[in-house]
Formats: sequence, C-alpha cells, structure tokens
Amino acid sequence: MRSREYGPDLTPPWKRQTPAPEVPAERGLVVEEAAGGFCGAVLRCEKTAEGFTVTLEDRHGRLRVFPLVPRGFLLDGKPVTLVRPAAPAPASRAPGRTASGSLAVPGARARVARESRIYVEGRHDAELVERVWGDDLRIEGVVVEYLEGIDDLPAIVAEFAPGEGRRLGVLVDHLLPGTKEHRIASQVTGSSVLVVGHPFIDIWQAVKPGSVGIPGWPEVPYEEDWKQGTCRRLGWPVDTPAAWKRILASVNSFRDLEPTLLGRVEELIDFVTAAQE
Repeated sequence: MRSREYGPDLTPPWKRQTPAPEVPAERGLVVEEAAGGFCGAVLRCEKTAEGFTVTLEDRHGRLRVFPLVPRGFLLDGKPVTLVRPAAPAPASRAPGRTASGSLAVPGARARVARESRIYVEGRHDAELVERVWGDDLRIEGVVVEYLEGIDDLPAIVAEFAPGEGRRLGVLVDHLLPGTKEHRIASQVTGSSVLVVGHPFIDIWQAVKPGSVGIPGWPEVPYEEDWKQGTCRRLGWPVDTPAAWKRILASVNSFRDLEPTLLGRVEELIDFVTAAQE
C-alpha cells in the first residue's frame, strides 16, 4: 500500500532532511566538523585513495583531516556540504608572452637538447626555473639539472668536461664574497663555465613576499634550519614540501620573482646558448 501523503518515500515529511547547501572548501574558510566538533580553517583540499578530503588547522596549529561527506560540517552553526573548490583560472599574461616575459612562439617544438647545461643547487631551484623559464628553455634546447648542494662542484665540473660548444652555467644560492659558496665558485669559473648567484639564503626568498601573501621573509638564526624556522615564524605547519608547494603555486610569471634572480638566470641562458649559435 502506498500512502497518498508520503508517496513512494515512506519517511514522514517532518523527518526528512533538506539538502545542505554546498560550499567550496576554499583555503581559509573556518568550519566545524559536525560529528566531533573540531573547528578550524581549511588548509587544503585534495584527492586520496578513499575520496576527497579536507585538512583543517585550528587556532593552536593542530591539523585534522576529514572526508568530504554530505552535511559533514557546520558553517556559522548551520550544516553544509563542503565540496572541492574549482580550479583557479590560469593567470593572465600579456598576449604572446611566456611566463618569463619573452615573445611566445606558437606551435614551436622543443629543440634537441644542447650539450651545454645549466646546473642549480636543489630541486626547488630547478622547479622555480622551470615554472618561469620552462617554455624558453625547451625552445632553446637547454636542460636544467640540480646538484643537491655545491660542495662537490669542482668534481662535477671536471666530469662534465666543459669546452668548445659545451658550456656549463651554474646558479648558486647565497653567493657572497667571503662565503664557502664564493670560494668554490672561484675554483671552477672559466671560459666555458659561468657561475652566478643570488644573495638569498634559499631560493624561497627569491619569490616576492607579496606574491606569497606574507609581509616579508622572516629572520631565522644561523643555527636553526632555515626552511623549518621560516615555517614556524610564518605560522605555517613545519612541512617543507607543503610550504614549497604553496610558494611555487604563487609564482605565475617573472613579476613574482626578485629582479636579482631574474638577471642571473637570463645571464646563464645567454651564456650556454651562445656556445652553439
């Protein structure tokens, strides 16, 4: 028998739940987890093997991960369903320009890699160079590799065997007179090897603070790990990969980088491409 009042759904109308409004889990949104009462700001939303999850950070810096389920959270005391936020639109650029500001070449194929190379100190350096100069480097056929530090740079240069038509450019962090980095660089610089550097302790500092959404890069004592100390002073979780992901995502073009780094990378590209022009 089917009730005329209830229809095919035998649940009484007064017991039925109205669908909760869907709210994008945007970074910084403050919600309360409905079941346990954990309250915090959305730090990130990501896909896992079990489905989409959201990470909340409370005012004490504690992190909790929750699944995105219907009516799983409270916003201003009312049930909501958090959903994955829409992907951000690509940053606008001047028509026909690459992220480095160079003229784009529509339809151009990557050039066969040159014998010349550019070496950078670490993975973060390589990823930042790729993000801004990647299109230019592919057209020029320049490969960027990372070294994980420059203590062994003389041996690495010797193994590379630079010479006619085979140049090596090296980008070094914290290259200042009197430093260890400066002494090592002076040992390998020559007609086929160019070592340039920037004054920053770490490549993170080459990203303009305003682009990252911070007032400035904090001062960290020499005896403390710089990346971890930076995260602590900025109120971020002490998670270097997550912090770098956040910083790198804030870089859309050369305008987000300090001029000191821009000039050095352009100098290296000019140096290694001049060998085979």
